[in-house]
Amino acid sequence: MDTDVLIVGGGLNGPLAALALAREGLRCLIVDARPRSDFDGSFDGRSYAVALGSVRMVQALGLWDALEAEAQPITGIRASDGRAGEGASPLHLAFDAAEIGAPYMGQMVEDRHLRPALLDACAAEPRIEMRYSARVTAQEATASAVTITLEDGTSLSGRLLLGCDGRGSEVARRAGIGRVGASYDQTALVCAISHTRPHHGVAHQFFMPAGPLAMLPLRGNRSSIVWTETTETAAEINALPDAAYLEILQRRVGDFLGEIALAGARYSYPLSLTLAQDFVAPRVALVGDAAHGIHPIAGQGLNLGFKDIAALADVLREARRRGEDIAAPDVLARYQRWRRFDTVSMGVATDAVNRLFSNDNPVLRLGRDLGMGLISATPMARRAFIRQAAGLAGDVPRLMQG
Repeated sequence: MDTDVLIVGGGLNGPLAALALAREGLRCLIVDARPRSDFDGSFDGRSYAVALGSVRMVQALGLWDALEAEAQPITGIRASDGRAGEGASPLHLAFDAAEIGAPYMGQMVEDRHLRPALLDACAAEPRIEMRYSARVTAQEATASAVTITLEDGTSLSGRLLLGCDGRGSEVARRAGIGRVGASYDQTALVCAISHTRPHHGVAHQFFMPAGPLAMLPLRGNRSSIVWTETTETAAEINALPDAAYLEILQRRVGDFLGEIALAGARYSYPLSLTLAQDFVAPRVALVGDAAHGIHPIAGQGLNLGFKDIAALADVLREARRRGEDIAAPDVLARYQRWRRFDTVSMGVATDAVNRLFSNDNPVLRLGRDLGMGLISATPMARRAFIRQAAGLAGDVPRLMQG
């Protein structure tokens, strides 16, 4: 065989999976349809909220030294209900990392730092090979191996095929795995801003009738914005020039961060809930968005993918210890049992929260404001939410335990 694990997709999850599995002694070959990206170090606005559990995983894989100096700790979270221009409800959620004895709940890491760190680590690992500009056109699983065929006719074989190729996963489609889900008729407008007042390391989630607005702290007086609007309104706003776009955003954000300005590019993403009906097939496993795509309301999308990878590494480590085939049906079934309930539960929860808060019904407004006030006033409930946000709830894989 050419390798132990064939990985399709070279974004973030693919290289991270390769590093985690190489740590367990497995040879990995990453195939990515895109060319090798060149990073000039400039900030383009893309950033990720990496939960504490995921930070511990990055540390365990030896990547954190290359990221720590550029990361921004998230020491607290504030969530509130309200309308644009009217300010937040006095009943809100307030979470602080100190309540669980941690220095932070997560770290904000910019794409320009995270992606090169992953790729450089893969290039330095002898068990990992990477092939760029290589599009997969076919795959076939047998009792003993799985083979993929590239556009140029090259065939590559391994024991396990890992789909890290996003929500429209071709690996899943070719394996006969269907998807369920629905559109939210919402679009996320994503950008980064600079502001004149400090954020103090606190992330803010402002629930408005059209959808939530997240303000996530970056190093310096900068924040990452994930701003949800209805699809129609988002298209209108996104078509505006920067000055008009900022004027609308300033009304949404308010003045607690002072005057704001764009820092980097603007992006937009349609929002939907999409779940693979199975996370595994014969000699195939799905990871990250290839297995599940949820609403960004809780900022857990990337972290769910990291947890998939850590869980898979645990399962394959145990299989190797027992002398099992790493892609045997019962081995992959263990991975599916571990991750499917967690990700489906998170998808259902984020869907419910989005539907509860993305409206202007006065009865629901009163109920959710009282609910947030009650949770914020109950230490046990607060700590449970903090542990969930930090990625420390449930059955945590070894790589994420620290």
